[in-house]
Amino acid sequence: MQSAARRQFLNDYATIRRAEGRGSPDPTYYLTLPYRDLTGHNSAQWAIRARTYTYFERHLLPRYEHSLRRPLDILDLGAGNAWLSYRLALRAHHPLAVDIFADPHDGLRAARHYPRPIPCVEAEFDHLPFPASAFDLAIFNSSFHYSENYTQTLLEARRCLRPEGAVLIMDSPIYRRPEHGERMAAERHTKFAAQYGFRSDAVPSREFLDQPTLAELSRQLHLHWRIHRPWYGWNWFLRPLRALLSRRRPPSRFWILEGKFLAP
Repeated sequence: MQSAARRQFLNDYATIRRAEGRGSPDPTYYLTLPYRDLTGHNSAQWAIRARTYTYFERHLLPRYEHSLRRPLDILDLGAGNAWLSYRLALRAHHPLAVDIFADPHDGLRAARHYPRPIPCVEAEFDHLPFPASAFDLAIFNSSFHYSENYTQTLLEARRCLRPEGAVLIMDSPIYRRPEHGERMAAERHTKFAAQYGFRSDAVPSREFLDQPTLAELSRQLHLHWRIHRPWYGWNWFLRPLRALLSRRRPPSRFWILEGKFLAP
């Protein structure tokens, strides 16, 4: 990401996040994430994040813990305020929080609120300052859709992973067809322009995933996807039906994507 574009993106991102009421001066706010949003500003979003994390903690993480029988070295990519890294540290793992947003309330510097040190590094997805084969898991924490180039981002993650390692993509919007995601992105930029005075597209991130793209990434990178579908409740489950009845575009899905790189 070029420096001028990156600065503009971070300025726009900070403006939006402040307007949404992200972060808190109360350290307890961070300690209760993702299960509770003590500010009440973004409770619905955190409820989704909590269900995603609960599924991951119950159904995916134990498999790697049992297989390796040691603390895991984990990249928390797009870590934000490092809540996921803190949760992983509570399970005696070795997380490393990575983000380009270092805001003291909503970015990496918010990690000061946790009672144990969380290592944090400012870095971009495509240029990770870590040695090869150093991590067991690379978790894109509601962040993969910010990538400018999915292929390059995954190649960099693969470089950092050990041979038995895996990529996990959590809480990124996924559509069956690319045109549905394109409509979402257009709606989002229009909304931001009306609300904040800018479209929030200083950096041309991909913004969504779709099933043809997943298939192409699998073919191109020899990447096997395993799809996990957490239960987000009946209201979430009925969203596609309501969209169909009201003739709106299909909504996104929040699958957990578990990717393993196969030998070519």
